[in-house]
Parts: sequence; C-alpha cells; structure tokens
Amino acid sequence: MNQAPTEIDPRQSMFAETLGRTPGRARLAGRRVIVVGAGQRPSPPGETVPVGNGRAIALLAAREGAAVACVDAVATAAEATVSLIAAEGGRAFAELADVRDAAAIAPLAARCAARLGGLDGLVLNVGISRGLPLDRITADSWDDEFAVNLRSHMLFAQAALQSMADGGSIVLMSSLAALRNQSRNPTYEASKAAQVSLARSIAVAGEAKAIRCNAVLPGLMDTPMGRDATRRRPSRAAAVPFGRQGTGWEVGHACIFLLSHESSYVNAHALVVDGGLGVGVWRNRPTSDAA
Repeated sequence: MNQAPTEIDPRQSMFAETLGRTPGRARLAGRRVIVVGAGQRPSPPGETVPVGNGRAIALLAAREGAAVACVDAVATAAEATVSLIAAEGGRAFAELADVRDAAAIAPLAARCAARLGGLDGLVLNVGISRGLPLDRITADSWDDEFAVNLRSHMLFAQAALQSMADGGSIVLMSSLAALRNQSRNPTYEASKAAQVSLARSIAVAGEAKAIRCNAVLPGLMDTPMGRDATRRRPSRAAAVPFGRQGTGWEVGHACIFLLSHESSYVNAHALVVDGGLGVGVWRNRPTSDAA
C-alpha cells in the first residue's frame, strides 16, 4: 500500500548560514582569490532573484579576509558584486572576461594575480546550459557549451598553476548532473562529468606544489540559473529534500571550506551539495509495502 507523503517544514533545515547572514571568521585572512563567474544576471521585472553561486562565493571569501578578483562576462554584474563586498568592508576588484576567448585567459589570470599581489585560490564557477535534448544538439552548440564549461576551466587552471603560491587551492563548479542523466540535457551533463575528471587531473598536476583541486557538485539550487531550469521544467524541484532547494550561500560555504586550510588534506574530491537527492533522499516520495 502507498504511504501518505510526509509534510516537511523547510525552515527545519535553514539557518543563518543558509541565508548568508553570518560574519566571517578570518578563515582566508591574507589570501588572494580569483572567482570566475562572480557576477549575476539581473532580476526579471517584478521578480527578486536569489543570490547566485558565484556572487555568494565572492562575498563569503571577502568576509573571510581574502582579497577577491571578481571576473565576469558582464561588467556591471562583476562591479555589483564588488560594490556589495566594499559595502561590507572587504577588498575586491572587477575584471571583464569572455571565457570563450581562449587566448585571453592566461593574460587575464596573470593580470588578476598581479593586481592581487599573488594568488592563493581560484574558483571556476562559470557555466552555461542550453537545455537541448539529444536530438536537437548541434556540433556548434556542443562545442560552445564545452568551451565555456570545460575548456575555460582547463585554461584557467593551467595559467593559475604557473603563479599560484604553494599550498593554494582550485575549485571547479560541477553539478549533480555529472552523476545523473535525468534532465535530458546531455551536453551539460557530459561537460559537468568531465569537470570532475579534470579536477582530478589538476590535482595530480598541482601536487608537487601542494596545490589542491576539488570539484563541487550542487544539486537543485534556488539560484538564477536554477530558476531558468525550472522555467524549462516546472516539475524539476518537486521532490527536493527538506522541502526546499539549496541556496547559493550553501554552495559558497562548501567552496570556502575547500579554499581554506581546513581542507588541507582534501584533494581530487567531488563534494556533492544536494541535500542527499542524488542517493535517494526525496521528499514526499510514496513507498510501497508488501500487502
């Protein structure tokens, strides 16, 4: 027989950290960090969009004492993140970049490192998703998504390894889509799975300088990109754990841990931030019992 769904109050799993309302604790004091994809698209008319992963990461890194280079394809988006950091007394500057331009990545990384006075951390948050099913993917659409989601990450890491201080940390923003192929979005899923493998390769390359590289795999998140996905598939978040999607702040806190020396022996790891969705923790999922 079917068991009645259990009602869950989302507030049971929400805390000050969930909403980005906690002060820093100097966990990145003196560190110099580049966040690629630190901006955020503007809110649609009449809608308040929650914080995105990149902006949350940049704000939390600055709160923890890091100087932050906020890189984005939209100048106003990067500058808005810098303004938010400055309003909290943090240190940051904006850099404009189209990561599709392969030749521009190494000079950009070098320029950011020079302005920061060195480099200790790099977070690669930039990514796109066209949401095309397999029968509608073209060679051009495939190559464009991989250029943004994977090739740029390789080129940024390649450049960063040249100037990053010993003991530094690189974080790649992958996705639960790397582990599950249920969204009918093959290009995105394949590029995110490849990011996990790339993070391991970067970890191998960086080991001689004690530079670590890890991947973060968010699940269903209430971010601007997550809301775009929900508009394409309205039932997308029907069964999320705890009765809510995750927040950009929760992804950001995972990245801060991986940037900090608290994770000094965490390397080549895929850290899943999904509330348990990927292993079957589903909300209101009926179970069948033998009669």
